[in-house]
Amino acid sequence: MFSHESRCIYRNHQLADVICQLRFPEILTIGTTIPDRFQEAIRTEFPRYSKRQEMAAPKLAGVPGNLSVQKQEPVINHQFMSADGIWRINLTSKFISLSCSRYTCWEEFAGKLDKPLASFIQLYQPAFFERVGLRYVNFISRYDLGLADVPYRELIAPSYLGPMGDEDVLESAFGRSSVDVEMGIRGGCRVKLHAGPGMIKRGGQQDKEVKFIFDQDLYMPGQVPVNLSAGALQTLHAQAWSIFRGAITDKLHDALEPK
Repeated sequence: MFSHESRCIYRNHQLADVICQLRFPEILTIGTTIPDRFQEAIRTEFPRYSKRQEMAAPKLAGVPGNLSVQKQEPVINHQFMSADGIWRINLTSKFISLSCSRYTCWEEFAGKLDKPLASFIQLYQPAFFERVGLRYVNFISRYDLGLADVPYRELIAPSYLGPMGDEDVLESAFGRSSVDVEMGIRGGCRVKLHAGPGMIKRGGQQDKEVKFIFDQDLYMPGQVPVNLSAGALQTLHAQAWSIFRGAITDKLHDALEPK
């Protein structure tokens, strides 16, 4: 399941989204006061601002046999976006996140996070992070990679294919086949992983090609000290590479064109 190969960068990577999110004990000031000082600190790289109210999920209160549903207050989500719309910082009273829709490499992504995270820590002084997460969403297109006629069992490791990896069954016979896993991994991390073919939407339009979706949501649970958050993200990144490389065959690895 895990590869021990040295990390590489792919010319033809299939990443659709990369998201980093750090959750912290609720800071009410963020929800009741405009984060103007935070904006000033990051406005050069994230000049576009918007906000929206999001309805929080109802909360169950009481004891079994006497439960009630309590409506939660709306959550204000502050969004700071780069001029080209590729990079986005989201800030609420419970988390800060960075997302990217055109990922190139970890070094660039981590560099984009440095200033917003440092500014957030300086201005709001969270006690600790309750969850440090890093998510990689891959939509693997056989057509784009020149592998349109190659079955998935030649591209994806058997543990991520389930019955679809069996040579006795036609791939076209499956209406749906996916693997969903949640488990502990090295370095004190955990991962929620979804793997399987599926249809996606792009720009609000249904993509006609079936793609192999490989979605890793890696996280460090527990109370992560603020000064160790960067190291936690580095650990998660290393685990993500190890899992992805272990999930693909050499044929797919070569088609992604490592450099």
